[in-house]
Amino acid sequence: MEPGTGSRVNRKLPKMKVSSGSTTSPSSTAQQHQMWARIVLMVGVAAIVYFTTFRTREKKFATQREVLELRTQPLDCSRPYLDEISKFSGCIPNRCGRFVSDKIVSPAEAGILLDLARAGFELGQSAGGASILDLHSGALSKGTQFVNVYRLPEAKKLFTSQHINVYRHVKAKVQQAVADNFRLSVDALHLTHPTFFSRLTNATAKTIHDEYWHAHVDKETYNSFHFTTLLYLTDYGKDFTGGRFVFVDSEGKHNRTNVYIEPRRARVSGFTSGGENMHHVEQVASGVRYAITISFTCDREYAMADPKFALDDEEEGEEGGEGLGRGVVP
Repeated sequence: MEPGTGSRVNRKLPKMKVSSGSTTSPSSTAQQHQMWARIVLMVGVAAIVYFTTFRTREKKFATQREVLELRTQPLDCSRPYLDEISKFSGCIPNRCGRFVSDKIVSPAEAGILLDLARAGFELGQSAGGASILDLHSGALSKGTQFVNVYRLPEAKKLFTSQHINVYRHVKAKVQQAVADNFRLSVDALHLTHPTFFSRLTNATAKTIHDEYWHAHVDKETYNSFHFTTLLYLTDYGKDFTGGRFVFVDSEGKHNRTNVYIEPRRARVSGFTSGGENMHHVEQVASGVRYAITISFTCDREYAMADPKFALDDEEEGEEGGEGLGRGVVP
């Protein structure tokens, strides 16, 4: 217990002998000053080395407020990507890189696809923060599993001919944009699996499929990928916060630059799928983020047709079995 809080204190304190003859020599004082100067210098040098050696910078590629005709960033292809894609005539990019445009898909088309996505996710959502709807395989997140949306009777009421036509038309426009930006033959590009809608929230992840924020290379995750595109259906800062798309550009061993895209409704981004475009999606902080991942291959072996939407009784159960349970690559 501290003095003054109720304890008895002996008021007779012992006398202490104070010496007034102690002095510090000038040479000793100078040595102490030199020692402290060296310490300060060493700390400063260590700080400079740390902050110049281990540095992460941030750079915008596209903000939500901008309306972009086209913005591009050329990059050197990673060696494994270039070695593989060189086998496919007409599908070799003039240079690797990335692009973003707000003029490929119209807001009206994006609105129709958003309605389709919302309707589909009414039939099932992940228990964690990342849900997918793959109209080609039929894969739909539900709880911690995947179900085949085409085996749900309610699906017949949701997917209309307008949805089908807009989905196919948008896919064709995005495919043409990839061909134009990388100087490819459009006929050499083929839609590939997985191509899907994504719905991201700030819910706690329940399975590995919900952990969409880890940096990755698409070509390493899916061997079929050669070109990746995303169509954003909702607006950053309005419909959700967080959830920016971030390219991770390494500069040497310790330096890197995070190049970010803020989603905007009807915005399309595209990039070569090799190691030159490592990326991730920031965790959504609030709201709901909707997008479509549309992936393309140069290898006919991995090509897939447009979805049939399996609306007829004779088709039900025939579509959608392939690819259930695969992870999310926003």
